[in-house]
Amino acid sequence: MADAEGIFWVSCEAGTYIRTLCVHLGLLLGVGGQMQELRRVRSGVMSEKDHMVTMHDVLDAQWLYDNHKDESYLRRVVYPLEKLLTSHKRLVMKDSAVNAICYGAKIMLPGVLRYEDGIEVNQEIVVITTKGEAICMAIALMTTAVISTCDHGIVAKIKRVIMERDTYPRKWGLGPKASQKKLMIKQGLLDKHGKPTDSTPATWKQEYVDYSESAKKEVVAEVVKAPQVVAEAAKTAKRKRESESESDETPPAAPQLIKKEKKKSKKDKKAKAGLESGAEPGDGDSDTTKKKKKKKKAKEVELVSE
Repeated sequence: MADAEGIFWVSCEAGTYIRTLCVHLGLLLGVGGQMQELRRVRSGVMSEKDHMVTMHDVLDAQWLYDNHKDESYLRRVVYPLEKLLTSHKRLVMKDSAVNAICYGAKIMLPGVLRYEDGIEVNQEIVVITTKGEAICMAIALMTTAVISTCDHGIVAKIKRVIMERDTYPRKWGLGPKASQKKLMIKQGLLDKHGKPTDSTPATWKQEYVDYSESAKKEVVAEVVKAPQVVAEAAKTAKRKRESESESDETPPAAPQLIKKEKKKSKKDKKAKAGLESGAEPGDGDSDTTKKKKKKKKAKEVELVSE
């Protein structure tokens, strides 16, 4: 019997064992199977039909750049990293916020210049500059609708920084509010941490909004609410347990036992009442017991007569 060959395409994630998949397919078909050749036809958004080059092209492009300083061939052979991220939603940052993100700063809303439509919470997005350079990969914490309606807050959390540090100039602490705050600290109108004191002007207290303090207050309020929520949950759980235990503890035979005990208690009460009145225990017997005694006497009489 000749060996048969089959070709199939698989769309899978990184780390999938194609060799084992071929063996399992053979087992399911009942004929046995093994992988003969593996070819990767696509990776991410790039496929084998898009801009394929040979290693000779890479060598020639490098030689042309080294000897003639011509990078046109090299740019046609080697593509930038951003080409792999064209399918992600984009968030454009101001140039003044780029280097801060490279150092690990939070992606705050005041630093956002533009944003794409259709961003959802927990979606993987790419943060770019105005020139289209990728700064980092991030996880969205706001939707497009929330970004358009808010004026402060954390837009996304960094997943992986792509850009090298100090590619853009350092610009944090140079804004109008920050520079005014530094000047007031030097003049003694604010303390060394930038907090208001007795000598702080009333206009600064009214106009300046410390978002870090408001965030702390929100966190404190949540922490204060948390014990109450936990206590309520514990109470409800206790009630459930008690109700379940009550339903488990009462077996179906319990009512009969209770009735018997009640009957006994009634007999005891009658016997006690008879003793107290001076009657004998036999006097308070029921009619059924008297009939039984009469029958016994009749039987004894019959036996004697025989």
